[in-house]
Amino acid sequence: MRMLCLLAFLLSLSSGPAQAQSVEAADDVPARIAAAREALNSQRQSIEAQHEARERACWQRFAVNDCLREVRRSRHAALDPLRAKELELNAQEREWRTRQRDERLRNKQEAGQQP
Repeated sequence: MRMLCLLAFLLSLSSGPAQAQSVEAADDVPARIAAAREALNSQRQSIEAQHEARERACWQRFAVNDCLREVRRSRHAALDPLRAKELELNAQEREWRTRQRDERLRNKQEAGQQP
């Protein structure tokens, strides 16, 4: 439970106002996205390790299937915020790539119009 609270806190800190970026910060978008992905991957690995240990413990119990079902439920509940953040990062990356492509095309057109 403490891990979920910590995870929610970390995600709330990292999901700041992404739309209000300056020109200097726009160049740093890939690095920021890569760092956020790395943080998500480390959180995901931690959650996976925790749930693997719980899953192994289930095999020592009498009601194995019920225990495994509960572990899967809690695993999905813990990973859902990470998936949502990953989808948000994917959208930000697509937006950045689109802006970069549009800028390259605009520069190419301007260079072609100059005699």
